[in-house]
Amino acid sequence: MDREMLLTFYGDDFTGSTDVMEALTLNGIPSALFLNAPSVAEVEDFRLKNNFYAADRRIAAFGVAGISRTMNADQMQKQLPPIFEKISKVSSRFFHYKVCSTFDSSPDIGNIGLGVEIALRYFPSKWIPLIVGAPALNRFCVFGNLFARVNDITYRLDRHPTMSRHPITPMLESDLKVHLAAQTEREISLMDLLTLRANERRQTEKLQKFMDAEGGYVLFDVLEDQDLVAAGKLISDFGSKTGQLIVGSSGVEHALCHYLKNVTHNRKTEAYRPEKAKRVIAVTGSCSPTTQLQIEWALAAGFEGIRINTMLLADADTRQHEFDRIISIASQALDADKHLVIYTALGPEDEAISITKNTLGQHSAEASIGKFQGELLVTLLLLYIGTRVIVAGGDTSGHVTRALDIYALELLAPVAPGAPLCLAHSHNPAFDGMEITLKGGQNGDEKYFNKILNGLAY
Repeated sequence: MDREMLLTFYGDDFTGSTDVMEALTLNGIPSALFLNAPSVAEVEDFRLKNNFYAADRRIAAFGVAGISRTMNADQMQKQLPPIFEKISKVSSRFFHYKVCSTFDSSPDIGNIGLGVEIALRYFPSKWIPLIVGAPALNRFCVFGNLFARVNDITYRLDRHPTMSRHPITPMLESDLKVHLAAQTEREISLMDLLTLRANERRQTEKLQKFMDAEGGYVLFDVLEDQDLVAAGKLISDFGSKTGQLIVGSSGVEHALCHYLKNVTHNRKTEAYRPEKAKRVIAVTGSCSPTTQLQIEWALAAGFEGIRINTMLLADADTRQHEFDRIISIASQALDADKHLVIYTALGPEDEAISITKNTLGQHSAEASIGKFQGELLVTLLLLYIGTRVIVAGGDTSGHVTRALDIYALELLAPVAPGAPLCLAHSHNPAFDGMEITLKGGQNGDEKYFNKILNGLAY
């Protein structure tokens, strides 16, 4: 490499990784998201397709979309080291182990402490900054407790209507120090709001005290952007000059960029505005209440809805019949210039969810449905070139990107925080340059599909 990257990152969940790329790019750090760890040569040779955010089309940061949020300890020990080793070959000022802004994790699944221990082998650091709060995403950390805002109501995370009832990693503890302590033996200290809003001398004295416990975490409270600026300054001033490990949500990027924007890079103050799409196909495997509202709004707005009968996917003959049925209906709708929503369920209470799991089994259901959706999308996109694509759900996103042979993404335009419209880099010429969004279940408001259709930047 002829220059050092400002930041590299690994996202522990597939759809959330685009959130980091978006935060960097909109703050003047042109970035790319790879779906597999790239070589040094691949990073050096990579060029953005759109020159709006970088005139020379070169990147100053990159990341790798991962799935460690759903891994057990054995899987993490096996799969993370080769990824981190490859990333570490590219020199960068900071390395970010990106976790979900709701911090959902447990000692058994998605163990953040274990992920960090593995990362430290390749990015040794004397202390570990931890930023989870991200006001842009309505996530706030106050005196160590995490809060999330939904529909104008701010919930402490252990009382959040969705995350407190997460089927795999329910958040039953809002105090992040207590929650993380179950996943690590390292000391965890807190830079609280009172300290962050005090004078620089007091901030420095307290941080130095925490740093004396070498190798410990320092959790930063974040309520407003001013807290991100203060955290970004402290990390920049007291972090390692190369490969400083940082843990947290995309609040990490906002913290660093808010502070560094006038030091290292000029901040981009405007966003690219794409034209309205001729056709949109939304494929969703998400069962979240947010995605339910989005599907229902789209259907009411005139999108053609096609529900997948997931119970038919267990048998090869019925699976093919269902595939043909959907392609036929979808083709008729697209020929009539309608937009599509192909979905598996409407919300978490949909009875099809339990019936499908009982029929196929939990793991087999996710894999079978995701692969089926990927095959549907490939068939339709080959028939209708130039279609803009929405994919909702992490597992669905993984299968779709594999089916489309996508190896990297870049930001095209912001649409909803953490769920931008992207340009795809694919080894398949038919899908290279395709406009696509990979949306987590909780991202976006009810009009999100319409905003993707019209290219509306927030």
